[in-house]
This record gives sequence, C-alpha cells and structure tokens, in this order.
Amino acid sequence: MHRDPNLTEAKTNATLMARRRAALPAGLGQTYEVFAERAENAEIWDVEGRRYIDFAGGIAVLNTGHRHPKIVEAVKAQLDQYHHTCFQVVAYEPYVELAERLIAKAPGHFAKKAYFLSTGAEAVENAVKIARAATQRQAVIAFGGGFHGRTLLGMALTGKVAPYKAGFGPFPAEIYHAEFPNPLHGVSVADAMRSVEHIFKYDVEAERVAAIILEPVQGEGGFYVAPPEFAQALRALCDEHGIVLIADEVQTGAGRTGTWLACEQWGVAPDLITMAKSMAGGFPLSAVIGKAELMDKPLPGGLGGTYAGSPLACAAALAVLDVFEEEQLLDRSNAVGERLKAGLRALAQHNVEIQDVRGLGSMIAIELFEGGDHDKPAADLTKRVCAEALKRGLVLLSCGVYANVIRILVPITASYALLDEGLAIMGEALKAAKG
Repeated sequence: MHRDPNLTEAKTNATLMARRRAALPAGLGQTYEVFAERAENAEIWDVEGRRYIDFAGGIAVLNTGHRHPKIVEAVKAQLDQYHHTCFQVVAYEPYVELAERLIAKAPGHFAKKAYFLSTGAEAVENAVKIARAATQRQAVIAFGGGFHGRTLLGMALTGKVAPYKAGFGPFPAEIYHAEFPNPLHGVSVADAMRSVEHIFKYDVEAERVAAIILEPVQGEGGFYVAPPEFAQALRALCDEHGIVLIADEVQTGAGRTGTWLACEQWGVAPDLITMAKSMAGGFPLSAVIGKAELMDKPLPGGLGGTYAGSPLACAAALAVLDVFEEEQLLDRSNAVGERLKAGLRALAQHNVEIQDVRGLGSMIAIELFEGGDHDKPAADLTKRVCAEALKRGLVLLSCGVYANVIRILVPITASYALLDEGLAIMGEALKAAKG
C-alpha cells in the first residue's frame, strides 16, 4: 500500500510508529518510541518538539556530539568534490592521509598499516581474515559477554545469546569462548586465564588458534574493564603460541576511554585493532590497523568493499582527529568521566541497588541489584529506570548479560551543566522506578 503524497498528516511519535510497524520487520529493535526531528551536540528534539538529553550518543558513535560544525563543514566540502569512486578503482588522498594518522596514534613499536571498511562487524570479520591468512590457522577465541557484530561470524564471536544469537544458528565453526574477568561476578584474572588454558585442553590445541579477540571494555556485555594484567597475560600467551591478539575497539576507540585507543592503557600492544563508531563522528566508517607483516598477508583483492572508506566518511574522520586535538577532547573525556562517576556515586549512597560504578574515561556504567544482593541482578528495575528517565527527557541505554547495567555514552563535548541535569534526572528516575 502506497501513501498518498498529497495526504497531510500530523507527524507524531505515535503516527510514525504506526508507519514503522507496517513497513519494517519486528526484528529491527527500537529502544524508545521516539522519532528525532533535529539534534545539536548532546541534545535531541523529537518530531513533537520535546527535548531530550542524549546519554546514549547513538551507541558510542557521537563522541564529538551531534552535528559538530567542523565535521559538517568537512563533509560539505568533500561533497562538492566527489562523494564516491570506490577506492579500489580510483583512489583518493583522504583515505591515505587518514590511514597515516591512525597508524601514528596506534600503540606498538613496529611497522603498521591500516585500511577501511564501513561497519564494526566488517572490521572484526576482516581482522579475523587477516589473522587466518597470516597464521594459516582457523580457530578463534573470544570471551563471554563480548559483542563483535551482527553478521554470522560476528554473532559467533559474540558471547551473549539474547537477543543477538537466538534463532540464527548454526554459526561458523572453530569459535570458542573463555571467561572475561569480572570480580563483581566472581571471575578473577586468574580464572579467566585458566578458562583460556582449558580451551587448549578441552577444545582445540593452541597450534590451531589463529587469534584471540577481546574488547578492552565490554560494550553490550556490561562495561566490564579488561585489567591491564589480563591483557598482558594474553599478550604473553599469544607470543608463546604464535597467536594474533586482536583488540576490538569499535566501541572504546576514538577517545571514549580517555586515550585515543583503550589498549594504550594496557602496557602491551595488540597485533590488530578494529575501530568504527565514533571515529567518523556519525558517518559509516570502520578500520583495521595492525602490524604491517600481518596486514600484508592477504592476497591483492582479498580485502576491500564497494563503500569501504567512503570519501565523505574519511573527510569526517579527519575532522574528528582535528577536533580532538584542537579541543583537547582526551582530557575532556577523563574530566567528563570523573564528573559522571562522582554524581553516580552520590546516587549510590541513597540507592542500595547501585552496587557498582565503573568505567574508563567517559565510558561509564552502573550495575543494579535487588536490595543490593549480588545474586539478584535487577533487570526489571533497570528497564523501569530507563523508561522513567525518558519520560523526564533523558535518553539512557541498558546493557549487560543480566540486563541490569545502565551505560552512559554522552558526547564528550556535552557541557557540565547538561551532565548535571542528566544526573539529576537519573536520580528522579531511580526514585520513581522504585515506587
């Protein structure tokens, strides 16, 4: 059924939701029944004119905020030159310049190369391709609670069934999951390392493992931070067995954790790094950055993509790098994180349900338990808090294997006044959610 273009209908969230339900599949989730009309920095206005403080940041995509003027200007300028050639057919300088600048920022005292794709899942899949080509091995070890994308390989690597994997199997073979360090839930670094060794004993010999992949801070899994000693132990293990260590920085990268890449805080360098989300300020772009000797292993034509490294996205990403330098956003990320943690800890003093406030830089989360009991993750309360926050004009996201974590991914460029306003709404939402 086609809509009559001459039919005038008031745009409301409800009318748009009705059209959405009729036209889009049920499997395409939507957290809130809200449609954006415009946005600026850390605020969104819906089609009914209502204002929201954005603590979701497009799921970690808007570290530089909505419509940063320098990013908008860079994309407009690029649009006036050319907007697509397919880099593998006719190349362009912004792609090369961006690779050069990202290589310079990546940790590790070795020669590096980089190339671009469109999505985080593509970057992860290509990192695995490179690891397999370089090692001539097949198996990959990931971690429980990790999230690596919605493609079949991405889902296989992801360590969280609902909602990402349910009903979509079978998945690619030779993927194994170890435990991720999580002291709050009784998993130490030693426990996690032991679980990797168990995979070598029970499932696949180390000599057949191509890569170990982990997020420096688990995103969908609950914002659990990989301790530096864990990354260092994995580095030593990979070196011992000739395994490629992959840092999935799709959500943590581009300054969210207070350094450009979270793995800079490890004290050891991964072999390959994946990036996406905020690296281009909202334009579809992802990257694989890594050791040149590994990156050169796939044969010519084995890497690439039609839209990969779009000129518009490369222009945006170069502007993002400039904005980070000019506005000192790494320092700002740490300052935003400290302000958020202070406010959330103050809330925890009056809400026993908040049993943990954690994160790196401005990648912050709280974890809720019924009555403060760590054996009772408060999933229902978490859902109610997010709903109550939305009623009051604050966009929040939940996450976690137990669905009891509220994560904050507010643009780093948000004003302190806006942060404080959002924290106050969180307090009101907690009170209302508890009745």
